Amino acid sequence: MKRTLIKGLALCAALALGLPAAHAQDYPNRPLRIVAPFAPGGAVDILARLISEGLTQAYGQSVVVDNKPGASGHLGAQLVAKAPPDGYTLLLGTIGIHAAHASYSKLIYKPATELQPIMVVGESPNVVVVPANSKYKTFADFLADARANPAKINYASAGAGSSVHMVTELFQLAIGQRMNHVPYKGSSPALVDLISGQVDVMFDNLSSSMPLVQAGKLRALAVTGTQRDPRMPQVPTVAEAGVPGYSGTSWFTLAAPAGMPAALVDKLNRDVNKLLSSPEVASRYQQLGMGYVPNSAAQAQAFFRSETIKWNRVIEAAKIQLD
Repeated sequence: MKRTLIKGLALCAALALGLPAAHAQDYPNRPLRIVAPFAPGGAVDILARLISEGLTQAYGQSVVVDNKPGASGHLGAQLVAKAPPDGYTLLLGTIGIHAAHASYSKLIYKPATELQPIMVVGESPNVVVVPANSKYKTFADFLADARANPAKINYASAGAGSSVHMVTELFQLAIGQRMNHVPYKGSSPALVDLISGQVDVMFDNLSSSMPLVQAGKLRALAVTGTQRDPRMPQVPTVAEAGVPGYSGTSWFTLAAPAGMPAALVDKLNRDVNKLLSSPEVASRYQQLGMGYVPNSAAQAQAFFRSETIKWNRVIEAAKIQLD
């Protein structure tokens, strides 16, 4: 699960600028806001609340989570990009915002230049899930139908251009067939419809689907990483279950408006790295199926660039145009 992120960050230059910390001396002296640009209940919301709880304790200031779903996360991301770069408005970002934004050609902000990365806060494989009473008992069942009757399968996502969507697009490219896309404003509402059978399948974030699998409301067919997840060792990877070479994971970030003083970026990076390295959060991450590797803002920025190249290839090959 951690290999993709470790490899990506290992390629990034570990640059750190020794800038004065004067701007951070009295920070924070009022409440902070973390914008979660998807509906409550999904992986983004879960991580935002986990970080907000930790920072509230560390700072002695309220750190509130503000859910702003819409446009596959770009509505909330745009709000952060246009906010004052003072460290009091932060973003819990995703692949769709930082690396797959080329799927939207008419955005009124520029994610690559108007958002300042603070760090990558986690990575997770996705899991292919279907309703508990689905006719697909195994991934092989689903794969055979996807190849034979692609137009008859409806798949859900957390929004057009979201990590859930992009990982599914990667699968469709791998098998050379397309299914019908049903986008939602986050994983939570999509999972409600998946459980009830209104859609057939979803390549969801592991953290939001695992509890539903454990509760018997969904069936897990495969995971999208390079190896099986230790919490579900009986569930194969997509690659070993019939699509050799396939792998796709979702990663999540903490970001701020561009122009935020380097001292504040450095402080937030140190504080959140410390938070995520604590035994309590590490245990919670394990339960969520989330991986984390300590990283700097410079490493995160370089990782964004390399991932943008990767996902732009998918966008171009699949001819994804969302506006």
